[in-house]
Amino acid sequence: MRNPKYHLYLTHDERRIIINSLIDLKNYLVTQGKYTDAVDELIIKLTKAKVKRIKIKEV
Repeated sequence: MRNPKYHLYLTHDERRIIINSLIDLKNYLVTQGKYTDAVDELIIKLTKAKVKRIKIKEV
C-alpha cells in the first residue's frame, strides 16, 4: 500500500521557524554523536519545496 502524501501550507514565518528548529536539532544530535540523516532530509525537502501563493477568505 502506498504511503499517503501530506501538504503543509505555511506562512513565511512558520517556515523560517521550522527550518531554524531543525537546524538546532541537527546541531544537538551532532554534539551527542548521533546520526542526522533524517533531519538532513527534512531540511532539504523544506528548502527545495515550491512556494505556492493561495488566497485565504476570512469568515
